[in-house]
Amino acid sequence: MTEPLIQAHNLSFTYPGAPKPVLHNFDFQLLPGKKLGLVGPNGSGKTTLLSLIMGLLRPQAGSIFIFGQEMKKEKDFIEVRQKVGLLFQNADDQLFCPTVLEDVAFGPLNQGKTPAEAIEIARNTMANLGLAGFEDRVTYKLSGGEKKLVSLATVLAMQPQVLLLDEPTAGLDEDTKHRLIHILQDLTIPFVIVSHENDFLHHTVKECCHVHATFCEIIPIN
Repeated sequence: MTEPLIQAHNLSFTYPGAPKPVLHNFDFQLLPGKKLGLVGPNGSGKTTLLSLIMGLLRPQAGSIFIFGQEMKKEKDFIEVRQKVGLLFQNADDQLFCPTVLEDVAFGPLNQGKTPAEAIEIARNTMANLGLAGFEDRVTYKLSGGEKKLVSLATVLAMQPQVLLLDEPTAGLDEDTKHRLIHILQDLTIPFVIVSHENDFLHHTVKECCHVHATFCEIIPIN
């Protein structure tokens, strides 16, 4: 049997002060080669699950295995973040450098690449996303759609083995959505997309996981 890339078993998580858990004895897995949508009503735990996978939140119970290793300590997640890329829903949470090139090169630099190597990776990644010429643009002056694409470039520049995307089309115009669809269709790595947009998911994944508090129901995309 193929080993899951990401596996959650009996996860339980309750936000401080909340009357009930958002996830309770929750199971989830992502198998190699899969492109999976995460769907469900607001508050069902989709974004929470991504945060737990990345170690940004810690479960009160249950276990998380990534690439076959159980995540127990913060240092485990530090290593995982080099291999699993997370695209935040709000691009402003992801961009913090003065210029686009600096933002995209930051990840490779953090991985130990030389400045020259990081800049080359950043330029190539930007070119692949149609962002050539954006190198010296001031990040905070970009449009919402441009910020989203630059945020994706910062993640892809780290050459992740798995990609997690949280509501990637939120606030995007139709042209940028179509660009994003084509980018995701061309990706060869597995990914998980949290989205409420069925049409977007129809063009980017083959099956969806409907998140309930206690389980994940797989629904094929027709």
